[in-house]
Formats: sequence, C-alpha cells, structure tokens
Amino acid sequence: MPQDNQESFDQELETRLVRYAAIDSQSDANSPTSPSTTCQFDMLRLLEAELKEIGAQDVELTEYGTVLATIPATAEGPTIGFLAHVDTAPQFNATGVKPRVIKGYNGGDITYPDNPALVLSPAEYPYLAEKQGHDIITASGTTLLGGDDKAGVAIIMTAVKHLLQNPEIKHGPIRIAFTPDEEIGRGVAKALPKDLAADFAYTFDGGEVGEIVYETFSADGAEITVKGVSIHPGQAKDKLVNAIHLASKIIQTLPQSVMTPEVTDGTEGFIHATDMVGGSSEMKITLILRDFEREGLAEKGEIVRKVCDAVAATEPRAEITCEITPQYRNMRYWLEKDMTPVDLARTACRKLGIEPVSVPIRGGTDGSRLTEMGVPTPNLFTGMQNIHGPLEWISVQDMAVATKLCLELASLAARTEAQDG
Repeated sequence: MPQDNQESFDQELETRLVRYAAIDSQSDANSPTSPSTTCQFDMLRLLEAELKEIGAQDVELTEYGTVLATIPATAEGPTIGFLAHVDTAPQFNATGVKPRVIKGYNGGDITYPDNPALVLSPAEYPYLAEKQGHDIITASGTTLLGGDDKAGVAIIMTAVKHLLQNPEIKHGPIRIAFTPDEEIGRGVAKALPKDLAADFAYTFDGGEVGEIVYETFSADGAEITVKGVSIHPGQAKDKLVNAIHLASKIIQTLPQSVMTPEVTDGTEGFIHATDMVGGSSEMKITLILRDFEREGLAEKGEIVRKVCDAVAATEPRAEITCEITPQYRNMRYWLEKDMTPVDLARTACRKLGIEPVSVPIRGGTDGSRLTEMGVPTPNLFTGMQNIHGPLEWISVQDMAVATKLCLELASLAARTEAQDG
C-alpha cells in the first residue's frame, strides 16, 4: 500500500465529520416507518450522491433505507463489507448540532460556547488527557455531536475514496452499507445480509484506538401496558383504578439497587426503564433488558413478568400486559466458532503498530444482528468518546488511524487470500 498522506486524511476526515454532524438525522423508536424519521434521508441521499461522485459502483438507496455500494476489486480476495449508521441517538437533543474543531488541543479543560457551565475535563476523562496536540471535535454544548456514528461514516468514505483514487492498492471486492435506525435496534433489515453479499464485514462504530469488539450485550425490549378504570374523580371512591399509581408501583418493585445501568458495570446486565407515558386511565412503560448471556437475559425478562403479575394481583380490576421482544444477541456466540475476521483485524492493527484490545462492550451494533443473520461482523474503533450526550468528542487523528485500519484490512485480506492460494 502506498504511503498514506496523514495530513490529507486529517483534513478530509475533519471536513466530512463537521459536514455530516450538522445534519439532523436522529432516529425515533416510536415511529413505525423505516427509516423511523424522514430527516435520516438527508444523510442517506447525501451519501448516495457522494459515493456516485467518487466513482463507487452499484450505488443504491434501498427501499428499507440503506445506502449500498461496491468498490470494485483490484485483486482476488474475499468480499468484505464496511458499515456505519447514519442515525444519531434519541436520548439527547440532536437538532441544530454546531460542530467545532479545537486545533492542537492544549491538554486543559474544554468549555462550551452555548453552555458555559459545561466542562469536559481530562481529569475526569483520562483518554482525553492522552490527546494533547490532537484536533478535537465537539458540539457547542446543547446537543450531542453525532460522532456515533457519523465518525464511522466519515472514516469509510475517506478510505473508499482513497482506494478508488489509488487502483494500484490490491484488494478484493468491497461492499459499503450505511444503515438507518441502529440506535433504536432496527438498522439491519431482513434483506440486508443478502443485499450486502459479503463474506464477512466490519462496523466502524467503536471507541478507543485499538478496540476490536466481538462480544456485545444480548438485548430484548419490554413494553408494559397498564389499563386502569377511569371515572370522574368526584365520583371515584371504590371505582377509580389509577394506572399511574400502578405503573409507578411496577417501577418501584423492579430491582433498582442491583440491576439498573447506574449500578452495574463490566459483564453485569441490567433492566433499564427508558420511557413511561400516559395518564390515569392507561400507562405504557418501555424497558430495555441487557445481558451478555442468553440465560441472564431470559432471567431478566422473567423478573419483569413476575413484577407485573405481582402488581396486577394487588388490583384485579386493572389490566396489565407485558410484551417482550427480541432485539439482538451477543455476536460472540457465532464469532467464537470462526474468529477469522477478528484475527484479520488484530493482524491489521499490529501492522499499524497498535496493540488490539478486545473487551465486551455494554451495548450492541448492527454487527450484532448481521452476525446472528449469517454475516460475521466485528466492531472496530473510530475514536468516539462520551457518546449520547453533550460531552461527546472525538480526535481527528484517532479517526485517521481508523481510516488506515480500514485500508489495511482491505489489502491484508487480499494478501492473505493470495498466500492461502
């Protein structure tokens, strides 16, 4: 592979992420459409146009809201997929993002023009302390940045443009996919594995440099509906059944002290209430259930059901239902049977002078679903930090390392194929 121009990667990555982050593309779990929000099409159509402009082939925006493209092979090799998602998390404001670049970070506290009380401190976030001299991108203080996962989009776009402009780089066929709705667990449509047509793939949706993830949470979603008995409060004695009171009792009965995100870490799973809406006649509670093992996930679902049954028993006039829906499963269950894509990524990291690190992540990716559906898809670092909130930041230089990893993977797979042949 020719010597990469590090400065050109830095500038292109900065320009791309600033451009992409300013586009509102937040997903919405309450929407039944795919993509869940029309604003995601602003990103999807832009990427469709940019891929055509740089010379990618087979560029299409599918009916399920995914942009697909091909980078033609210059050598024999397996077909590799590179993926990132265009939506940003619904947990925090993502409208009106104003990205800003802090050139040559001086190692001190970072403050925010639109929220002077907000401070990003290297004392609190040690990884930031390692980035002195880097170019740091943040938002302005009132929104998230959206580097999750527009950093991944920028990395892949920069890498494939470099490959298309340098056909002397030997690589097999490469398939690109930019998906919607990853943040709400709906990024992988049933048709995607076949349409992607990759032997294996990688999502660029991870954190610190060197991170290669092949173990994620398994996940279910739970929706509890509480229907009370409605009547005028002036005539309510012995008749009214207040759904708000019963919903509150369910939340209070769940094991908060040992099984919520704020008190768990490492390989501990959790039950997390994400939403509670309604009124005195009917309430809906939305929960997410997470565990690294199938058995632990099933146990958490059973806990939720038992709590609902117990509260229902206290008020037989109420109707309480609990529906648990599978979301994704730990990719480790499939990848541990064939670690080829993980081993390839580790080799590529080491060729760049980076020691790879693999730890279970307390989340999931599109790769979790793709792996379960037959396309082995580990997750690779981008550099993104403090995602889903106003303190989100990323180093341009970390993104450049991820771009070089993407390029190294493409050429290494072809070289490995040639050696095996």
